[in-house]
Amino acid sequence: MNRLMNMTAIGTMMLTAACVSGPAPQNLNTASWAPGQIATGTGHPQGDWVTVAPVGRGAPSCDWRQPRELDQLRRAAPSEFLNHASPLASGDRLRIDVLGDADRLSGNYVIGSDGGLTIPGIAPIRAEGLSESELTAIIRSKLVAANIIRPLRNAVELSLIESAGISAAVGGAVFAPGAVRAGERNPETRIGLKEGAIRGDSNVGRSVASAIRAAGGVRPDADVSRIYLIRGDAYMEVDLSGLIHGWASRDVSVTTGDRIIVPSRNCFDPELVRPTPLTIPGIRVYMSNLTRSANNNAGAAIGKETTSLPYGTRLLQALVAMNCVGGSYMASDRRAVLISRNPMNGQSIVVERDIEKLVRMADRDAVNPYLMPDDAIACYDSRWTNLRDAVGLVSEAVSTATPAILIGQATN
Repeated sequence: MNRLMNMTAIGTMMLTAACVSGPAPQNLNTASWAPGQIATGTGHPQGDWVTVAPVGRGAPSCDWRQPRELDQLRRAAPSEFLNHASPLASGDRLRIDVLGDADRLSGNYVIGSDGGLTIPGIAPIRAEGLSESELTAIIRSKLVAANIIRPLRNAVELSLIESAGISAAVGGAVFAPGAVRAGERNPETRIGLKEGAIRGDSNVGRSVASAIRAAGGVRPDADVSRIYLIRGDAYMEVDLSGLIHGWASRDVSVTTGDRIIVPSRNCFDPELVRPTPLTIPGIRVYMSNLTRSANNNAGAAIGKETTSLPYGTRLLQALVAMNCVGGSYMASDRRAVLISRNPMNGQSIVVERDIEKLVRMADRDAVNPYLMPDDAIACYDSRWTNLRDAVGLVSEAVSTATPAILIGQATN
């Protein structure tokens, strides 16, 4: 009998514990940066906000500063970058025709990975970074100096067959800063491979916007009206805000060795949280829904397609995608946590929401944050689900102990 009483007491404690929610997460004041991450006064779990620096809580005010490294560079006139074709780069395919030559010098050439161009009879030429007319003049002068051709004005003709992808560096307010390839082509889009030698090519992928997309796209705090393109010792300011808002905007061609800096405005712009020519079309989000009714993610129908969401998706839409919303009303009192990271300072933030309140309340958008690349979402069981599990566990324990008690009574 004492054992049964002990089991009952333990069961009571388990039932009581099953109805208690865990502590709300703690966050640093400086970790919050996006709308909807703070839910004060809405009935959602709100943990402690820890101050580690003399700053206020909430998203910072908009601020813009020109990158300091530009102080050491020359501001170029727009004509230096805009009124010329993109300079030649490694991998570009060229057609060179020499007057009166059949096939010894005339033919198709490719600029090597070192930026050089090799023509029989003369030393390699540094072709990367030059225009077609500049390279034509250099080839002509070297062939004349080597007594290979006569100094006729049209002795050498050069034309671009195909512009290859280029390597550039993108930094600042983008999701994946670093070295990128812009304008890379697959075999189906190569020029002149099936048609034969042709003249002229326009690789629209060799542009500032394409390089930014290759670097993960701009973050919501980016200043798309002041993007800096650095080439050599000069830079120019590029305004690509038209690509976001739908008005005219002139993209700029890039070449190998260019650098692109996207400044941060230090505040969140919802206009940049949707698919545009400067942002990524979709994001990958980590999900976990290990409930009693779904003992694994496969059982909860969380697969590759579920975790790949359109850019601009909010938390509630993702919770529906991972089957955390709906079902039995007894299981409706569930909690969800969103784990994100402030890209401006690298601090992580954990946001907890009462799913039922998020579904029912009218001002849900105020506490329904946007999802960012590599965010993580987890759903917790409802209190009723925990209670059901606890009752089941106590019932199993009591049923196991009962036969031993009966046998003991029979022997007395």
